[in-house]
Amino acid sequence: MSWLLRDGAVLAAVEVADSARARRRGLLGRDGIDGAIVLAPCRQVHTARMRFPIDVAFCDREGLVLYTATLSPWRLSRPVWRARFVIEAEANTFERWRLAPGDVVEITGTGTGAGSGDGRTHNGRTGDGRTRDARTRNGRTGDGRTGDGRPGDGRTGRQDSHP
Repeated sequence: MSWLLRDGAVLAAVEVADSARARRRGLLGRDGIDGAIVLAPCRQVHTARMRFPIDVAFCDREGLVLYTATLSPWRLSRPVWRARFVIEAEANTFERWRLAPGDVVEITGTGTGAGSGDGRTHNGRTGDGRTRDARTRNGRTGDGRTGDGRPGDGRTGRQDSHP
């Protein structure tokens, strides 16, 4: 189960759709949803063939809510290019949660897509608020060090031969 948090307070249980198939399915074929669904990555949504209106929040990589909208069935949202993920819930839910642009949210838990199953959240933070390390694809941090904090030679994963 994953959770939607704002300022450490739980807003709702969320289902994370982080595969292409799960994002395509989204809320289609449902008569409603308890909580919310998170689509990641996502920059635009539609409500074609949906049975109920939805609230949509577009969030950036850090979880900052950039834009919110309420969409009736058979509508297309505007693209939000800086968005990394989208939160969808039944219409008027965001009003109840007092969720608005400028809020920072976190998606945390052990469900699909909530990091790598290690308690990390969708906005790059661990469940206790600490930021995860900033490793690049090659396992190095941006300062030229290897992931374990030891200096590397700057070219490969090898360690320097001198202290």
